[in-house]
Amino acid sequence: MSPNRPIRGGKPVASDNLYTVILGIAFCVVLATAALVAYKCYFQYGTIFKIP
Repeated sequence: MSPNRPIRGGKPVASDNLYTVILGIAFCVVLATAALVAYKCYFQYGTIFKIP
């Protein structure tokens, strides 16, 4: 490697975080749905996921 060789440069390109955002939103939706189901089960049946 020669010291006269031009150094690769330029601005680093930021990675696209779109998929991370979609994954985060999907996780929040699933978590909220599970909480709603647990809430409804508790107040309608008096327990969460009772096994008959």
